[in-house]
Amino acid sequence: MKGSTFRRCACRNPETGKQYGQSCPKLSNKRHGLWNIRQELPPHEDGTRRTFRRSGYPSKTEAQADLDKVRALLAIPGDDDPEGRTRIGDLLESVAAKKEAIPEYEETQRRFRSGQALNVRMTVGAWLDEWLAGKRRRDTTVSGYESRIRVHLKPRIGHVALDRLRVGHLVEMFDAIEDANEEIEAENQTRREQEQRCKWGKRSRPPATERARLAEERAKLAEMKPHRKLTGPTSRQRIRATLRAALNDAIAQQLITFNPAAHVELDSGRRPKALVWTRERIAEWKRTGEKPSPVMVWTPEQTGQFLDRAARHRLYALYHLIAFRGLRRGEACGQRWTDTDLNAGLLTVARQLVQHGWKVEESAPKTDSGARVIALDAETVKALKAHRRSQRKERLAWGEAYTDTGRVFTQENGEWLHPAWVTDQFQRLAAEAGLPPIRLHDLRHGAATLALAAGADMKVVQEMLGHSSITITSDTYTSVLPEVAREAAEAAARLVPRQAARTAGLTSGSHEGENRGGKSEASRPVKPGRDAKLQVSGGTAGTTDGGPSGARTLNQWIKSPGGGVMGGPARSSPVRFPLVSSDMA
Repeated sequence: MKGSTFRRCACRNPETGKQYGQSCPKLSNKRHGLWNIRQELPPHEDGTRRTFRRSGYPSKTEAQADLDKVRALLAIPGDDDPEGRTRIGDLLESVAAKKEAIPEYEETQRRFRSGQALNVRMTVGAWLDEWLAGKRRRDTTVSGYESRIRVHLKPRIGHVALDRLRVGHLVEMFDAIEDANEEIEAENQTRREQEQRCKWGKRSRPPATERARLAEERAKLAEMKPHRKLTGPTSRQRIRATLRAALNDAIAQQLITFNPAAHVELDSGRRPKALVWTRERIAEWKRTGEKPSPVMVWTPEQTGQFLDRAARHRLYALYHLIAFRGLRRGEACGQRWTDTDLNAGLLTVARQLVQHGWKVEESAPKTDSGARVIALDAETVKALKAHRRSQRKERLAWGEAYTDTGRVFTQENGEWLHPAWVTDQFQRLAAEAGLPPIRLHDLRHGAATLALAAGADMKVVQEMLGHSSITITSDTYTSVLPEVAREAAEAAARLVPRQAARTAGLTSGSHEGENRGGKSEASRPVKPGRDAKLQVSGGTAGTTDGGPSGARTLNQWIKSPGGGVMGGPARSSPVRFPLVSSDMA
């Protein structure tokens, strides 16, 4: 196709006001004007002509170099590929219109042969924005995507070209996140130490000099950064999952051919194990102020203590329901009376209230398995009936101002409960009851633990909690109560048969051969001769408790057909391990 380089300027004819172009009389001077390129492109599909033009080159050499690049790109498709020639023409037409750099030959050839879009020079950040805008999922899910993209992905790899993103970029990103974790941990520790210096630590009012010092320390604390959360293994896994999903969609749209997020190795984000608030853990928490695990569970006694304190609260039935039947907070807030059959003792989880930012929205359960039917015990039915009577009284008191939302748990005027307010009330009640801290969601963990301790099957607990996998139930949402663990240990010990005499002897500290007068003949040490064979009894060398040398030592653990020990009657005194001679095999 035709193409050329030429020189022109912007000088204008003083008479007509038009530019001279290539006819300027000053172009005879080699320093006057700038070089341009012009290359004819494959026509549009309708046959209209189009041309690639670019100006502003200071020298003919530079202009010719770009013209050669354009011609090389036009040569990528063969003469027998009109569709391919049209694609290259579309690419160069777009580049000329947007005044972009001429694409690299190797990259364009690779994208052309793999069938990818040619006129896309998109960064990772731009693609993540486009991908997020097209998501049609639950608001809380999209909010999680947005947070990870805004906080981690765009600041660290958003500038990288989408088709140039490699595994190395992601390794550097996660290394940088770990480095930031170390910095955050150091800052948090510094703040904790400063907070300790801001405390008087005594019940009495501090003296004037001490008050001045405390004021100074608190001023320093105000200037420090607030506590920040670390980006733990689970969060890093979610960051990678978000990027992987976005890049998979980019592959589906033929923007890239490789997903580097699928090939990055990270520490496994294991779910934290739920631990029970034992006496020792409570003492350590009071001493250090740190919880042993992110997920803590109350003992049955502690749960009862909380429910006793919450019995006077108007939402007692809500906390009772979560504590015994394991509903999620949003499920309890969104429960409807039409889905609650107290006569049959059944509750259907069909809707939930989800907090998005501060806004509350109604939605279906979190997963398909979350839509479930839960059996209610008699005490829970009794609590819900009492709650319904109280709610009817509130309806009468409010009259026409009452909002009938049909929810089991509402505000006094019938409007939806805000999930965050339910959590605040729970934490206040727990503190008033003098209990160690747990999250409201940990009541759900406790419900699973109590059900298993009561003998419920793991599958039953899974369905009660609404989990899609029994693995989640067994790995995360259950803990072992101390009483249950102790009983299991005792049951295991009872499985091993032991002779009553031996057990009594170990308890009293007596030994075989001992009597009130001293040692028996069998327990006295015997000095072996030169040719005597080594014998071991109960782990002690040089003692014997059998017949003469060469005689078969009786195995005191083998019973005779008559029920006694072979070789003699059953012993009533503690039995030692039988002798083992070196010539017995």
